[in-house]
Amino acid sequence: MPSYTIHHQPLINKLLPLIIFLISTCQIQAQKIRPDAFPPALDPAPKALKMATSVDELKSWNSYPTYQVYVETMQQFADSYPDLCRLDTIGTSLQGRLILCLAIHGNKHSEESKPEFFYSSTMHGDEVTGYYLMIRLCDSLLNSYGTAADITDLIDHVDIYINPLSNPDGTYHGGNHTVAGAIRYNSNYVDLNRNYPDPFGTDPLDTIQLENQEMIAYVQNHHFLLSANLHGGSEVMNYPWDSFTSRQRVNEDADWWKAVGKRFVDTCRLVNSRRFTDVNSTGVINGGDWYVISNGRQDYFNYYCNIRELTMELSSTKTVSTNQLDSYWRCESHALINYIKEIFTITDTTTTLSISSFDQSSPIIAYPNPTHGPVTVVTPAGKHLFNLADRPVGIYVITVDGKPIKVVKY
Repeated sequence: MPSYTIHHQPLINKLLPLIIFLISTCQIQAQKIRPDAFPPALDPAPKALKMATSVDELKSWNSYPTYQVYVETMQQFADSYPDLCRLDTIGTSLQGRLILCLAIHGNKHSEESKPEFFYSSTMHGDEVTGYYLMIRLCDSLLNSYGTAADITDLIDHVDIYINPLSNPDGTYHGGNHTVAGAIRYNSNYVDLNRNYPDPFGTDPLDTIQLENQEMIAYVQNHHFLLSANLHGGSEVMNYPWDSFTSRQRVNEDADWWKAVGKRFVDTCRLVNSRRFTDVNSTGVINGGDWYVISNGRQDYFNYYCNIRELTMELSSTKTVSTNQLDSYWRCESHALINYIKEIFTITDTTTTLSISSFDQSSPIIAYPNPTHGPVTVVTPAGKHLFNLADRPVGIYVITVDGKPIKVVKY
């Protein structure tokens, strides 16, 4: 029988990179791949995307706005509530679209001691759930002022800034009349969440884009203590650092972030127990443990700007069908408001969580705190009983004798 020599080596050499990649992939924890880790695949499923062509139509809350309706809606907020808010222009996109921010300051806007909070959404243009939620949040906060005590107190004691759309060129890539053609990138086809100066030494591959330059300048002109950057494609609370795994570099606020994320997730799960389960069971993760990235906004804000910023992945679908938008609002609206109230857990200056954040000379104490329901607030003037038994879990800011007090319901 003749002998044959089979030359396997060339084939192995060709397949070796693929084999190594597959092995390394299998070793990753059983978590959904981070949606912004790689350029996203096109979604083959057609979506029901209704576009509002007027402000009144948008406020039926079952559609996305055209670009013009978005601008008109933001301007209408400022015109209708001139004593409560103003409309800022962070800048303009490369194609000249406005990057807007509604500053909600309440009737006590002259107080210098008020902390500043920042919501910003849709830096990836096709992740539009947060875009819708932020417009509706503006409407809800303004309409609730003076009628809902907790919202009134919150607005009076925190300056709230809401930027619903930070990448308008990406969202309206298909034209100002629709979000159906939305893309992840800006008009230079640059991923804005890989384009910030990296605090750990990695320079962006591209020149810092105009949209990011303007965002950096806007943030530097403020003193935001807490912020969130809203995304879509998964459902998870992603806390810093993104540039490292938790084993490589522990965030000194990791325990605080986990508690904050858990309160957000738990509040949503009161409405729908299946939410925030597609990445892991807790719905909260260190960014680098999910997938390491460089030059992201979250690490830049936390490191350089001294802002505690969380990346919120709010929908497993990037562009949610408009007939499902209301269900996302009903599930997440209270958690989004509660997250603003987390600013009081930063401004506390004592180890006693129930001490007033703004005036330590006359302490106000709430007990029990945390609470399941009833809580007694003790002030120099006497005792006050508040019953939170019928309220969802989360952070509540109760104003007693003109001073705010944080109470945690769990």
